[in-house]
Amino acid sequence: MQVTMKNEPLSTNGEPPKVGEQLPDFKVKQADGSVVSVTELVDKPTLISVVPNINTSVCSISTKKFNGEVDKFDGINFYTISTNTPEEQKNWCAAEGVSKMKLLSDDSFDFGKSMGLFIEANNLDSRSVWIVDADKKVLYQELIQELTNEPNYDKALDFLQNLK
Repeated sequence: MQVTMKNEPLSTNGEPPKVGEQLPDFKVKQADGSVVSVTELVDKPTLISVVPNINTSVCSISTKKFNGEVDKFDGINFYTISTNTPEEQKNWCAAEGVSKMKLLSDDSFDFGKSMGLFIEANNLDSRSVWIVDADKKVLYQELIQELTNEPNYDKALDFLQNLK
């Protein structure tokens, strides 16, 4: 997939799953460093916000925005996945007061490579938003073409609201 960062063209390692397809198997790290798989993470409808680097302004804004919405959605998992280490994510959460949204580390790039979102040129995952059902079927996706742009929060949250 082709994306840009500050208008510079970049390529991901493949094509992400489409709406109606299953999430591939992947592993990410939790805050304590333990490794979890997609099967352990997705047990009910789930929103996954993928940000390239939590320590940049747009990634920080988007994670805080979704974190502020978590309480409005009972029975929905909210995750942010970035290529930062669990330690970097913990430090960011402490500095930013984010406690509701669960941050997951893809510092091994397994998630990005499995999803076709990995950008080898800068070891980042491409910004995107995913909503999947309990069976790991993709119900909604937003692939942000310019990585410095924010996602369409309203569209994703409206989609979640309509799942209720």
